[in-house]
Amino acid sequence: MAHFTELKEMTDPSGFTSDTQLVVQRIVVVGNDIPANGGTLEDNDMHVDGETWCIKFFKGGIWKQTSYNSRFRKKYAGMGDVYDSVKDKFISQQPYQSWTLNADDNWMSPIPFPTIRNGENPEEYFYMIEWNDAKYREDNTKGWEAKKSNDTSDTPTVYDWNGTAWIAS
Repeated sequence: MAHFTELKEMTDPSGFTSDTQLVVQRIVVVGNDIPANGGTLEDNDMHVDGETWCIKFFKGGIWKQTSYNSRFRKKYAGMGDVYDSVKDKFISQQPYQSWTLNADDNWMSPIPFPTIRNGENPEEYFYMIEWNDAKYREDNTKGWEAKKSNDTSDTPTVYDWNGTAWIAS
C-alpha cells in the first residue's frame, strides 16, 4: 500500500511565525497497483504519477507521498506536520518558540535535556520533566522543569534544571 498526504498552504500553525507552510491535512492509503512511470506505485516511490492520481481521484489538492517505514522524506507524515518543499521532507511542527532545527531537521531545545532523570533511589521516584518556554524567555538559563513522581501534594514542588542538578524553584 502507498500512503499519501494532502497538504494545505497555511500560515505557520504553531503561531510562532507568519510564514506560509504546507501543512498535512490528512493521510490516505492507496493500492500499490496504481500505474506509475511505466510500472506501479509499488516499484516507484515518490513518483509524480501517484500524486497526479490522488489529485484526480480526490478532485484537487496538493499531494505528496509519505513512507510508512520512513524510507524517504525523513519520516512518516503526521497530522499537522509541515512539508518542506526545498528539503523534500516532512518535519514535525515547531513545539516551542525557542526551539530550533538541528542539521538532521529535529527540533532541539536551547538547553540540553537534563542528564538526571531519576532520584537517588529510582524505585522511589523519577522526575517528570517538561519544557517551560515562558520560563526560558524570562531567564535563558532556565527552561527544563520537573516534579517528582512521588509528590502527591496539592501543589507539588517544581524543580528547575541548572545544567547539573535539579533545584527547587
